[in-house]
Amino acid sequence: MPTRRRRQESHEKGMPQTGPSLLAGVSLPAAAILEAPLAHNLAWMQRFADSHRARLAPHGKTTMAPALFRRQLEAGAWGITLATATQCRAAFVHGVERLLLANQLVGAANMAIVAELIEAGADFYCVVDSEANVAELGRFFAARGQDLKVLIELGVPGGRAGCRTHEQAFELARVIAVEPALRLAGIEGYEGVVHGDDPERRIRDYAARLVEVAQTLHRAGLVEVSEPLITASGSAWYDLIAEAFDTAGLREQFTPVLRPGCYVTHDHGIYREAQRGVLARRVDLRKGLRPALEVFAQVQSLPEPGLAIVALGKRDIGTDRMPEPLRRYREGGRAGEALDVTGWEVTRLMDQHAFVRLPRGADDLRIGDIVAFGTSHPCLTFDKWRRLCLVDERLDVKEVMETLF
Repeated sequence: MPTRRRRQESHEKGMPQTGPSLLAGVSLPAAAILEAPLAHNLAWMQRFADSHRARLAPHGKTTMAPALFRRQLEAGAWGITLATATQCRAAFVHGVERLLLANQLVGAANMAIVAELIEAGADFYCVVDSEANVAELGRFFAARGQDLKVLIELGVPGGRAGCRTHEQAFELARVIAVEPALRLAGIEGYEGVVHGDDPERRIRDYAARLVEVAQTLHRAGLVEVSEPLITASGSAWYDLIAEAFDTAGLREQFTPVLRPGCYVTHDHGIYREAQRGVLARRVDLRKGLRPALEVFAQVQSLPEPGLAIVALGKRDIGTDRMPEPLRRYREGGRAGEALDVTGWEVTRLMDQHAFVRLPRGADDLRIGDIVAFGTSHPCLTFDKWRRLCLVDERLDVKEVMETLF
């Protein structure tokens, strides 16, 4: 079985620089970002954040693509959120100066990376949820004569990381206050770990808890920076978080920061469904996010009636849901000549093969036909590609975007 590096190199070797069409001259399968939906999504989410007087720090782990980071910042983003120290370093090297690590910073090697970033001028934040981590960070950064801005993470029982109670968060703030190298810069949470019946109510309650804890810490004089943050929001419930943060009393004390990541390309699966919920709750919003990420692959075998084998597999596209056939083209054809895929269903994925059940009447299908597939959860498709094609409405390649996974 080929290694991940060899697989990535094989994708890269077939990738054009710019110019050709996905329908002719590009080695498939290939991941494509549609130019117009991408531009729409960048502007849409920035307008949403601005309308709630919140800052936008998109989660960069979704794409790990510097070209997309740059577009997000140019559209007005306040910074970029990352998940690991090495991701932070990669983003900083490519021009991202404000970094929010939405994770605990643990391990001397990771702390050393962050120390280098701070020394180089990065505006850096990370989260904490334990006295042990606070003590380690305090020792490490004090020894280097550096200040580290930390956010207390508020979690939920049965969830991921984070203090479970208000009392734990308050006591942790008191511990941070006696560490000379640490500065409490606010509070952080992630509502995506809130589950159970009536999720909307539960998430509203969680957002209210974040606000309450933040204000308690502020009243106690434990917040140690002039512009502290209150931050949460994934890509499904950002409207509820923005609503909770959009209060005059809170904004006078804290800067609200929203952190959705998947909005940049959206999807044809779980986030399309989540967006329907947003638009149902917010009838004032118009023209919601548009799917911008597709994977193009070719039919390679028609071994029996009603079955097509497409050269697309788990190594090419996310698999938390089966890919959705969207359109079909003749190789060498034009974008405006899409053929029907109604009734097509991907029933099984192997490493590099998709089993597609065909409806009756799919008699015009040919070996070599090109199929565009929609994805669910874009994070799990981006990380399979070293390069992605940015294409226009004609499916001509306008730019090749590198990733840093």
